[in-house]
Amino acid sequence: MTAGDPAATTRRGARRAAEQAALAPLSRAARWRRVGAQGAVLAMVVGATSAFTVLHKEVTVDVDGRAVVVEGFGRTVGDVLASADIDVAERDLVAPSLSEPAIRGGQIVVRHARQIDVEVDGSEQTVWTTALTVGEAVDDLGLRDSDVRLSASRSSSLGRETIRVSTQKTIHLVVDGQVIDGVSSSSTVRDALKDIGLVLEEGDHVSVPLDATAVDGLVVLVTRASSSGETVTEAVPFETQEVEDATLIKGNTKVKVAGKAGVRTSTYELQVVNGVVVGRTLLTSIVTTEPVTQVVRVGTAELPDPSTVAVEPGTAQALGKEMAAARGWGDDQFACLLALWNKESGWRVNAANASSGAYGIPQALPGSKMATVGADWQTNPATQITWGLGYIAGRYGDPCGAWAHSESSGWY
Repeated sequence: MTAGDPAATTRRGARRAAEQAALAPLSRAARWRRVGAQGAVLAMVVGATSAFTVLHKEVTVDVDGRAVVVEGFGRTVGDVLASADIDVAERDLVAPSLSEPAIRGGQIVVRHARQIDVEVDGSEQTVWTTALTVGEAVDDLGLRDSDVRLSASRSSSLGRETIRVSTQKTIHLVVDGQVIDGVSSSSTVRDALKDIGLVLEEGDHVSVPLDATAVDGLVVLVTRASSSGETVTEAVPFETQEVEDATLIKGNTKVKVAGKAGVRTSTYELQVVNGVVVGRTLLTSIVTTEPVTQVVRVGTAELPDPSTVAVEPGTAQALGKEMAAARGWGDDQFACLLALWNKESGWRVNAANASSGAYGIPQALPGSKMATVGADWQTNPATQITWGLGYIAGRYGDPCGAWAHSESSGWY
């Protein structure tokens, strides 16, 4: 190529024009196209980051009494549990419910349901429960805590063993020419007779097998063995003392101290004719074991005015009246229930005591106890009332018993 080559000159000019075009400022339209593209990319990045932030949750999950901190993704409680590989079955208890929004830093309670074998006064049954301890499982059965005897400690964790529950019952004992009405929470006739204070002698006949299950209202006839000597042991009936109790409604009674028969040892002189005892004369009689007086609490508290049972349809009170009636509690008992929960919460489903932590219509303490009935325990009056009625039945027998206790002590 020579200096004067016209083709070379043309090529150099084209290169310079291209370089200048590359260095020239972008037109307004081109600049907006470039900004738009960059903005779209930035929006995608920001959107993905925001979605990650919204869906990412760190929560505390109480799984069968063991609290763990988990990180999960999702909008609902069910999403977070699934992402954390925590399985939930149909009968399991989850609070808040699976469809509720998961709250960052919140708490989720999971109780896995299981079947347990329970024997109540000899009657066997299999029940589902989400309870963690023997005591919680028995409470779910609606049995009064003070009137039962358990085969295991209330605080024991639930295992595979059958839970045996023996409730308080009255045993009518016919012995030594007298009738003794005693109470016992023992499961067998043998132990019930011991509770009542009966001392059996060798050869005595009992109308019911000693290893039979003790049931309420059982009549036990004891026939003493013929004595070849002059000394016999007899039961000494106990007395019954009634004491007024302002925590019980009038007409209600409750055994405070179970009576226990004493023991009398008597010595006789026998009159024998041809080997046959034809008479005997009492020589000495000593009470070797003093009987224990049975103390019965007698209610003195007045019922609330039954006229207060009128409630507005569709309200929590109306629902409570219906559910109380389903348990066999009439207007008199509902009057007590109405007064009790008016005092406790005003029948407000979200009533919360900031100082104690009590919550809901029945003021359960803590409120999460009601989760044993339903995961919607924070918002559903039916769930709260169901739990509250079960609590009242188990601890006080009926609403009037709970109301009287509340009036006497300020709490129930």
